[in-house]
Order: sequence, then structure tokens, then C-alpha cells
Amino acid sequence: ESVGLAKDYSMAVPKGPDDVAWYNLGPRPGEVGSAVIAGHTNWKDGKKAVFDGLSKLKKGDIVSITDDKGKIISFVVQGSKIYSPTAVATDVFSSASGRHLNLITCAGDWDKNLKGSTKRIVVFTDMVE
Repeated sequence: ESVGLAKDYSMAVPKGPDDVAWYNLGPRPGEVGSAVIAGHTNWKDGKKAVFDGLSKLKKGDIVSITDDKGKIISFVVQGSKIYSPTAVATDVFSSASGRHLNLITCAGDWDKNLKGSTKRIVVFTDMVE
């Protein structure tokens, strides 16, 4: 899915547990800059979600995506970082040189007051040229 900002000015999220959302206010995966894709984890009622295994990725792992034209683009994991849900994570959306893909999902416990998880995990990758 192509998403922009939610009402609270955070990145909007995909609709369902099997969907991912590309942040359309930034570059597309494979373009110069940091493309960002979000997906769900720990979906309600124990249903599997697309990013359930995201936290298991480690430096050197390869992540491949297929773009809307059917082209496969591969990225190598550089590391990951945990954020609070209210953090201003400018490094996630950075337009730094290079071609990056940053994958984001919820982590931690569910907070009824936040109506969301207590943490976010971001996996940072660089495109395999």
C-alpha cells in the first residue's frame, strides 16, 4: 500500500496483517535516499502478521522486495534500533546518500492508553548494487 501521514502526523500504517505500507512522501525502494516500509506484527487474536519475524533479522541478512513493476531489489541488513512510539526518528526517514530501505514495525507490549505498542523496531538496510 502507498501511505502518507496519519492524523497525528506519524506514518500511516497498512490496513491488515498481510499488508505492507510504503511511505509515499519519501523515495521508492531502490531510489537514492531512505525508503520506508511498515508492516504489522503480533496481530490480534494470535493471527500471523507480515513482519512477525522482523526482529530476528541481523546484520548481513538479505531482504528482497518486488516493486510494482515486478523488479526484485535486494538489500543487506546493517542493523536495527528500538524507538519509543513518540520518538522523532529522523534517521529512519533520512534522505542521506545511498539507497536504503528501512523496515518498521511495532514491538514491546500493547498499551491501551496509547492504543498501540510501547516500542517500534526499525531494521536498516542498504541496497545491494
